[in-house]
Amino acid sequence: MELLHYAFMQRALLAAVLVGVTAPAIGTYLVQRRQAVMGDGIGHVAMTGVALGFLFNASPVWTATLVAVIGAVGMELIRSRGKTSGDIALAMLFYGGLAGGVMIINLAPGGSTANLTSYLFGSITTVSAEDVTAVVILAAFVIAVTLGLRRQLFAVCQDEEFARVTGLPVRFLNLLIAVTAAVTVTVAMRIVGLLLVSAMMVIPVAAAQRVTRGFTATLTVAMVIGVLVSLSGTTLTYYIDAPSGGTIVLLAIGVFMVMTAVSTPLARRRANAARAAEEVCTRDDVKV
Repeated sequence: MELLHYAFMQRALLAAVLVGVTAPAIGTYLVQRRQAVMGDGIGHVAMTGVALGFLFNASPVWTATLVAVIGAVGMELIRSRGKTSGDIALAMLFYGGLAGGVMIINLAPGGSTANLTSYLFGSITTVSAEDVTAVVILAAFVIAVTLGLRRQLFAVCQDEEFARVTGLPVRFLNLLIAVTAAVTVTVAMRIVGLLLVSAMMVIPVAAAQRVTRGFTATLTVAMVIGVLVSLSGTTLTYYIDAPSGGTIVLLAIGVFMVMTAVSTPLARRRANAARAAEEVCTRDDVKV
């Protein structure tokens, strides 16, 4: 393929695969916890980290990771201590991160505002070799946590009280989920963008839930969908010269719509079969 002859496309496709795996992986836990919009809040606060990177002439990926992790941990601590609701904590991340990023970017050297756009909406042409190195390291962490600790994380997401009774370190695991979500945001921002990363955490999971039963199946199918739409969207972006983030998210929405169309008749058939089986059992009970 022609596009593979270009180094920037090789880097972009590698980053796309990592985004496709990591975003739905942590997104499955966030959806289970009913915190589907958490990625949005972290994405906004990570904007401050990107702006700090421009201001201090440092790698925006690493500065965004640091700020996003601090913000996510702060939000989780506020939520767990019950001093304010999770919604208010998310709102503070949204507006505080956005305002901080806008203020700091104005202090950065000229041209930073234009560069910021690629972090907000994704851009395959701006993925550097240094970015790929950072993304690989961060993605390895996300995969190790989401797959290596999936039983413990699922238990905490399903029922915190039960997990606590069984002896699991609930607070630590909650913080680990928050940190992993923050790291995932910075993994995805070069391809999908900070403003759209939450969609990649949620939509593949929602699509997978239409055709699967059980947590492991949903996690697996969601990651497959994530990889497919990320690779397809990045490839399509090369040919149509469109923002990679928007292209990938629209493809993910398309997959969700297809999954919904496929699952509806299947669900109806299952319901009819279950109803028929129940009627048979009822008749047998009456005969007895």
